[in-house]
Amino acid sequence: MLDWMKAARSHLDDPVMGLNPDAITRSETIEIAAPAKVVWDVLTDLPRYNEWNPFCIRAVSTLKIGDPIEMTLINYATAGGPTVPNLEYISAFDPEKLLSWDFPNLDFWPYPARRDQVIEATGPESCRYYSTDAFLGANGIHVHRFAGPWVKRAFDDSALALKARAEALHAAV
Repeated sequence: MLDWMKAARSHLDDPVMGLNPDAITRSETIEIAAPAKVVWDVLTDLPRYNEWNPFCIRAVSTLKIGDPIEMTLINYATAGGPTVPNLEYISAFDPEKLLSWDFPNLDFWPYPARRDQVIEATGPESCRYYSTDAFLGANGIHVHRFAGPWVKRAFDDSALALKARAEALHAAV
């Protein structure tokens, strides 16, 4: 479990931003035959997301903590429906290890969340990757029940596409 998750307050203590461990969606853990740096370079090359990412087809950000990340997502909830604009904020940037962004709690949309993309080096030429989405606060469990299955599918597809992209780039070197 990520350090921020260990330190997070319970959703019972903090009904707005607290963490319920049952409201976390996690992708499959994917073994990648490429160095963590190559995977990191793919994840942070936002202008090329449309070339490989089946879920997030556009991403624009400085990747600085606190700055926005503007995304265009494929609507997995409606099986290939229209694209969806999404605006979140960079919350972690640990090169070759962790890239995260948060959706804030808003008065008109009280569904905060945090997306973590984790890279773990397993050797000089290999790593593993997984992604989580923690749906936060008292509403988190309801969002998880509704969105969890399609978010997992989107994250699994993205993880497999990341693997293919990183391994192809690494093989071309």
